[in-house]
Amino acid sequence: MSQHIAEISWEKDTHTDDASTYSRNHVARFEGQQKLNISAGVEYKGDALCADPEQLLVTAAASCHMLFFLAIAEQQGFLPESYSDTPVGYLEKTDGGGLEVTLIKLYPKIVFSGEHQPGES
Repeated sequence: MSQHIAEISWEKDTHTDDASTYSRNHVARFEGQQKLNISAGVEYKGDALCADPEQLLVTAAASCHMLFFLAIAEQQGFLPESYSDTPVGYLEKTDGGGLEVTLIKLYPKIVFSGEHQPGES
C-alpha cells in the first residue's frame, strides 16, 4: 500500500469579477514541494489562469495511463521515444441535477524506436 498526500488551502476573498460572491481560487501543495494554483472552471466563476479540479482529474487519469503503458511497453521489449496525449473529460449533469465527470477520452501518440515495433490492432 502507498499513501499519496496533498494539501489544499483557501482563504476568503472577494471574486474579482463579481463582488456578490467569493473567490474560488485556492492552492494545492504536494509532497515534492510543488505548488499549484487551482480554481473552479470558468463556467462556474473560476479563474481562467488556474487549473480546475476537472482538468486535474483528467490529467491524473492520463498520467496513470501513460505510466502503466510505459511499464508494459518496457516489459514487452518496446522502446518508446515519446508519448503525448490530449485527454478530454466530460462534465455532465446527472438526473438528480448534480454534476459528474462521466467520461474521459485519451488520445495518446507514441513514437517507438528500435527494431521491435508494435503491430497495428
